[in-house]
This record gives sequence, C-alpha cells and structure tokens, in this order.
Amino acid sequence: MSLSTYTKEFSENIKLAYPVILGMLGHTLIGIVDNIMVGKLGSTELAAVSLGNSFIFIAMSVGIGFSTAITPIIAEAHAENDTKKIRSTFHHGLLLCTILGVVLFGLVVLAKPIMFLMHQPKEVVDLANPYIDWVAFSLIPVIIYQGYKQFADGLSETKYSMYAIFMANVVHIFFNYVLIYGVWIFPKLGILGAALGTVISRIMMVVFMHYIMKNNQKMGVYFREFKFKEIKKTVIRKIVDLGLPSAMQMLFEVALFTAAIWLSGSIGKTSQAANQIALTLATMTFMFAMGLNVTAMIRVSNQKGLNDYKKLVVVAKSIFLLAIILETIFALFFIVFHQYLPHLFLNMENIDQALDNQEVIAIASQLLLVAAIFQISDGIQVVVLGALRGLQDVKIPMYITFVAYWVVGFPISYYLGIHTTLKAAGIWVGLLAGLSVAALFLYIRFNHLTKKLIAENH
Repeated sequence: MSLSTYTKEFSENIKLAYPVILGMLGHTLIGIVDNIMVGKLGSTELAAVSLGNSFIFIAMSVGIGFSTAITPIIAEAHAENDTKKIRSTFHHGLLLCTILGVVLFGLVVLAKPIMFLMHQPKEVVDLANPYIDWVAFSLIPVIIYQGYKQFADGLSETKYSMYAIFMANVVHIFFNYVLIYGVWIFPKLGILGAALGTVISRIMMVVFMHYIMKNNQKMGVYFREFKFKEIKKTVIRKIVDLGLPSAMQMLFEVALFTAAIWLSGSIGKTSQAANQIALTLATMTFMFAMGLNVTAMIRVSNQKGLNDYKKLVVVAKSIFLLAIILETIFALFFIVFHQYLPHLFLNMENIDQALDNQEVIAIASQLLLVAAIFQISDGIQVVVLGALRGLQDVKIPMYITFVAYWVVGFPISYYLGIHTTLKAAGIWVGLLAGLSVAALFLYIRFNHLTKKLIAENH
C-alpha cells in the first residue's frame, strides 16, 4: 500500500472529525472558563473546583463511554439502510441515557464523604461540597445530550452537537460571569455561581439539540412513535453489552488521570495547581484525537455494514496516521512553549501569590515536557479504540485498558510521585507508561481482528 492510499482518505476523515473536535473543545472550554473565572477568586477556590470536578469527570466518563454504544449500531444500520433499526436504537439509547444520568447524579452525591478520607485541605473540601451537588445534577442533561449526539454521529451528522455546544458556551460564560462576581441584579455566589452556570448551560444544550434535530428533514422521522411498550429486552441488551465495556474503558482512563490529581494534591497545593494546568492543556490537544476516535467509530461501522473489510483497514489506518501527524505537531508545540504556557493560567499581578506562582510554573513546565511525549501514545490508543468500537469489539479492549492503566501506569505514578524526588513529573511518567502500553496492545488487537475478518470474508 502506498502512502497516498491512506492520505486520500484524509479529507473524508477531517470532514467528519472537525465538528466533533470543535464540539469537544467547546466541552473543555466550559471547564477552562470555570478555572479562569474561579482562579481569580484565589487558589483555594481553584483547588475546590478541581477537586469537585474530579468526581464529576469520573461519573461523566461512565455516561459518555456508555453512550458511545449507540453510534456503531446506528452507523452500521445506516450503511444497511435499515430505518427501523435506526429508530429503535435511538429510542432505546435515549431511554438508557436518561436512566443512567439520574443514577450517576445520585452516586456522585452519595460519594461526597470520600473527600474527607482523601486528606484534602479542610477549607478546600468545605467549598467543594455544595459545588458538587449542583454540578452533579448537571450530569442528567449531559448524559441525555450524549444520547442525541451519538445518534446524530451514527448518521454521520456530526455538526449538530457542535452547534449545541457553542450555544451552551455562550450561555455558560454569561451566567458564570454574572453569578460568580454578582453583576447587575444577580447575587454574588462565588464558586456556586460557576456550578449554576454549568447547570443552566447544560439544560439549554439538550433543549437546543432536541429542537434542531426534531425539525431536521433527515432526522425528524426518527423522533416519531415513541411508545414504552415498544421497548424490547433484546435491543436494550445489545446496547448494554456494547455500552458497559466502553464505559469501563473510559472509566479506567479517566480514573487514572483523576488519581494523578489526587496524588498531586497529596504532594502539595502547588503540585496540584501545576498538574491542573498541564492537564487542561493536554486535554485540549486530546480533543483532536477524540474527534478522530468518533470518525474511526463511524467509518469503520459503515464499512462493517457494507462487509468491505479491506476498505475498512485502509480507512482505519488513514485515521491512525492522521492522529500521529496531529499529535506530533502538538508535542513539538508543548516542547517549544513549555515555559511560557503556564503563565496563561495564573494571576501574575498578585504579589501575595508570587512565590506560589513561581513554583507552579517550574513544576507545570516540567509536566508539559512529559505531556509532549504522551500526546502521541494517547492519540494512538484513543483512535484505535474508536476503530475497535466500530467493529463492536469492546470486551478484550476493556481488559487491555485495565491492565495498561492500573497494572502498569498507576503503580509507576504512585512510586515515582510519592517515593522519589521526581514528585509531580514522576506521576506523569506513570501516565505515559500506561498510555504507551495501551496504544501498543490495542493496535495489536485491531491488526489481529481485521486479518481474521478479511480471511473469513475472502
């Protein structure tokens, strides 16, 4: 195969990926806006939001991971022109996402006492407590929104979720600003204002998504005839069988990064702040790989529906190649600007925080050098996961990710971070090790599966 065989797929990949990437960046922007606006209140407030969000992220990863089951089933049915299967999957998926959203909200609220066992500073925990209640409630609209998004993605309509996120960001920035600082007729609520801004914007996101999709000619047909008596165990089982392992894969990865936040917190406040800065930047570049992950899921599912496994391999490898090129560019960017980027997240004018700031910048710039390298591993593992989900292969990848992150990655993070002078940088070396092992073994799995499928269908 020549290189051009793969590069000529790039335009189709980018067309599907760019709305997802912009939508994902919009999601991240909601968190960044919280960090920047709350950061101006002080480092205790920032640490409280970081601690609160670490709980929310774990729950959200389960919901998002579960909802990804909807996309490959719909994309495969779309390639087969099976309207009935598309409608049924959408209705069942949306119902399951709604139930899951409510369950996750309850679990996060019940899990709050864990904060007291985590040796976090008392003033941080006191601030995080009411913040978590509100942001946990916003999980319900977020997971419902995911049901709509994954359905639209399965039909290769990736733009609608992008529009919804942009609208949510405008609403979020407005309510955050007026409720955190108490502008005009609004009360000054501090970090509680940030939580309420998030809740309002996420409810608006679902309303907007429902409205534009229901009134769309192509998708409106699937909104009709929702009846509870049409809910079938077989369809629910199919979505759960795909969704549960996908939720676990996401949980293993997000929990590893969350453990990094907690480990950094136990080293000290400046390490935690530096970790937050590096993680925010790494998350932004990771969104590009996530866009390609969705592209891999859609295009591989389409080829599976058409039973064209040779083309499937070409499409998948073109997406892997694109991810490697993109992440290498980001790696170089992090290396060149590693000392400058942390300044963007700190209030440099505050004399009282000058000493803390110097320490945070020194640690964060070290972390960005490690992040530069793990970008590439992270990009590869997530796009290969997307391709495997497109093949509806989720059980073995779940075991691979568990071993990579928790048998390899976490012990290295813990040992180097807590028991050596590397401290925060050591935690990130563990992350790099886990991601690299995941990337390698997931790729081996994809290769093995596709060779087998081509041989069987030859």
